[in-house]
Amino acid sequence: MSLPLRYRLLQFLTGVRNWVIGFLISVTLKLIRLIPLKTAAGIFERFARWLGPKIWRHKIVMSNLEIAFPEMSIEERQKLASDNWAQMARSLLEYIYLDEIFDLDENNIESDRIEIKNAEQFVKLRDDGLPAILFTGHIANFELLPLVSARFGLEIQSMYRRPNNPHAASKVAEARKEYGKNLVASGAGASFQLMTALERGDHVGLLVDQKFRRGIMVPFFGKDAPTNTLLAKLARRYDCPVHGARTIRLPNGRFRLEITDELVLPRDKNGDIDIRSTTELVTRVVEDWVREYPEQWLWMHRRWG
Repeated sequence: MSLPLRYRLLQFLTGVRNWVIGFLISVTLKLIRLIPLKTAAGIFERFARWLGPKIWRHKIVMSNLEIAFPEMSIEERQKLASDNWAQMARSLLEYIYLDEIFDLDENNIESDRIEIKNAEQFVKLRDDGLPAILFTGHIANFELLPLVSARFGLEIQSMYRRPNNPHAASKVAEARKEYGKNLVASGAGASFQLMTALERGDHVGLLVDQKFRRGIMVPFFGKDAPTNTLLAKLARRYDCPVHGARTIRLPNGRFRLEITDELVLPRDKNGDIDIRSTTELVTRVVEDWVREYPEQWLWMHRRWG
């Protein structure tokens, strides 16, 4: 078989595989929706506690927990890892029931499922006429931030990572766009889109807690981790307000969304926002969040190496 023909055959088989995976995902989601959320959550959490320790990513979880919490015993870290697998399963499930979970509307900012702390900051950001950056981490259901802000009339250009499978990616994008707009897929051109938004006076949202090989090394839980400087560079270029925001999963299927006051960013001797010091500050904020609710962070990705 010639090389071009072999390449086309490989492309065809990859396309078929992706379509089958996408189809199975679609059917599975529809079947799950037939089950009440509370029942489905219990099933997902129990299954995740059983399956999590049996897959290869569990080693990453345990290694990360050892770095972050060396003072814990192995048993304590195993318990935390089990709770983390359950939390991640619930976050995945909540995608499917987003319309049921997200019960905020313009006339009902405080809902049965979602409470908001420091809500006046959303109003300030909406009305001050300035561009701004909001950052968060992979904590609990972080997808709620742009949805909640939109209910205050504050649209955020949010950057997200597109799944590798194009059919799965379209399903995720479809679910997101039903409840929020202005989504920016990470990759080539994403930074330009965010810069354009800030130049218009809009607001952008960034996830700042993932490993970034081309970044700088800053302390995270006492160990240097490669960290993206995009937030600091955007803040320096546009000299705009920066706020942190996080979602906390509460008992009984409830959430609290917290937004900080505007951060005071460190500046260099010329009065410009300092890239390294700002990146370190933002990373410390995320670390404090994770320390408070460690079971709710995404420990399964390689943050340090």
